[in-house]
Amino acid sequence: MRARLVTLCVTLLFIPALLAGCGDDPSPTAGSGGDARDCVTSFDENTDYFPVHSTVEHSQNFTITYEKAYQVLTVKEPYPDGKPESYVLYRCGTPKPELTGDLAGATRIEVPIRSIYSGSTTHLPLLVDLDRADLLTGVANASYVVNKTIRERIAADKVVEYAGNGQIDTERVVTAAPDVLMTEGTDAPEYQKLRAAGIPVVANAEWLESDPLGRAEWVKFMAALTGDEEKAGKIFDRIEADYNTTVDAIPDGSPTDVLVGSMYQGTWTVPSGGSYGARLLADVGAGYPWSGEPGTGSVELDFETVFTRSGEAKIWLTSGEWNSLAEITAEDERYGQLAAVRAGQVWNNNLVTGEGGGNDYWELGATRPDLVIGDLAAILHPEEFPNHTFAFYQRLS
Repeated sequence: MRARLVTLCVTLLFIPALLAGCGDDPSPTAGSGGDARDCVTSFDENTDYFPVHSTVEHSQNFTITYEKAYQVLTVKEPYPDGKPESYVLYRCGTPKPELTGDLAGATRIEVPIRSIYSGSTTHLPLLVDLDRADLLTGVANASYVVNKTIRERIAADKVVEYAGNGQIDTERVVTAAPDVLMTEGTDAPEYQKLRAAGIPVVANAEWLESDPLGRAEWVKFMAALTGDEEKAGKIFDRIEADYNTTVDAIPDGSPTDVLVGSMYQGTWTVPSGGSYGARLLADVGAGYPWSGEPGTGSVELDFETVFTRSGEAKIWLTSGEWNSLAEITAEDERYGQLAAVRAGQVWNNNLVTGEGGGNDYWELGATRPDLVIGDLAAILHPEEFPNHTFAFYQRLS
């Protein structure tokens, strides 16, 4: 599985683990003797073994609550229309908690974890930022990985592929027995088989967040598993500050009209008004005809409708494999009628791609809205951001 299925990428289009032991300094453990993972050696039921608490401010799809020897990580919607799932994370060296009530059937996971299989490339930058790349031991599809650190681990055979053909090899996963397999926010039938075999399956559905900073906050979700709450808080605070700094620098005035999206099999997809893509556009001072459409998903249109209502927009923000204007018009000559194509103001988010077809916009950009909005601000307001270094977007010529 790639970072997102092709159809999912079109919908979100901008309109849009763990082999070695954990590192030297997970969250401090009061009163523990400590080994390489800082595990508890002498349990005291009155000691708080999670003294650093993450605070979730922007995310609407996960929560973290704390007890002395364990924390409860809950994903409200683990996949579209899915019921909430809770995971009880207990400190290594402490007794496995007895659960009752709403938590009676919750998955119990000893933390800090020592290995992780990742179902989406969007998880990988989180591990790298937390300095926990060494914990990654499996990825769904290695060919789509862009991150250099992870690619080096794959080349060194420290990370295996477990769903290269799009279907999870349950036997391989069960044999490897990772501490956690993290999903890509879908409900593959193999996940239930893995749970039955004793593999902790944890849902990561950051892509269902409509708030860009809510997606960024999933670094705290990963940190709950790796024991890096303090570091995750600092990472998020920096992302939030940089995002807000860019937004504050956007000049006042009427929104800049933009054309967004592109066609896939004859259908042009643009973001609904309550979606992640619409929020980014609004924050960067952009306007488009469908910004008032309700919902957090997307609106499907034909070319004629898009051309009539948005064909005169001077800037086109798109996504795909195009690297030149000639490639665009070769695919569909009608694209040549668009004002942005005539003006040479077509911006594609494929600046950084991997040899296997992966795109860093979908990998790193998913949880780094500060970088995404930085690019968008420089495209729409070049006079305000003259020295910007682009992370994801390139102007096609």
